[in-house]
Amino acid sequence: MSTSTDLINNKVQDNLAKEVAKDLLQIGAVTLSPNAPYTWASGMRSPIYCDNRMTMSFPAVRNKIANGLAELIKVNYPDCQVIAGTATAGIPHAAWIAKELDLPMIYVRSSAKDHGRGNQIEGLLTSGQKVVMVEDLISTGGSVIDASLAVKEAGGDVQGVVAIFNYQLPKGQKRFEDYHVDLQTLTNYSTLIEVAKDNDAINEDQAQVLTQWKNSPETWFKDYYENK
Repeated sequence: MSTSTDLINNKVQDNLAKEVAKDLLQIGAVTLSPNAPYTWASGMRSPIYCDNRMTMSFPAVRNKIANGLAELIKVNYPDCQVIAGTATAGIPHAAWIAKELDLPMIYVRSSAKDHGRGNQIEGLLTSGQKVVMVEDLISTGGSVIDASLAVKEAGGDVQGVVAIFNYQLPKGQKRFEDYHVDLQTLTNYSTLIEVAKDNDAINEDQAQVLTQWKNSPETWFKDYYENK
């Protein structure tokens, strides 16, 4: 049964999700183009493009994000001992969070170096330490899951993942479930569409197109463009 405190916390989190979504739109970290879809590096066609590296250039936004992610960690992973950033986009946010929480930080490369000590994990990780992974955004979840596995193989106890934005793609959600990795994000695709509508960035028809992509991203372009 929900308590009044739970309800208040949920309201605060919902308001923050909307604020962050609005910020991402305003600074151009997220752009929506349902009428002229983008092509991702994977080849997937998409009506949305998210580049959260833009947040580094806006101190007020990045501070709000760092504080919000730190709060997610305090609430959901109170025993966290190490903050781990994923290379490369998660690294700056991990650094700001580690400073906020006064915790050690490491970062995880996509693969081990082919020179020197051959490290994949940079920084000090002691076996058994409780680790929270930091990512800038979640699409299919592959990179942060791989980074989490690297931390586990090195002896770390991965408590979960925090990120700024979640595309809420079915493939990504399933991957987190399959690997039993908990995920907490500041904002997400559904909230972003809601905020974009409320601020007249998109109309109702465009919102429907964007929702259709989230539900079936692999076939969306063919279903709704090539077959028109």
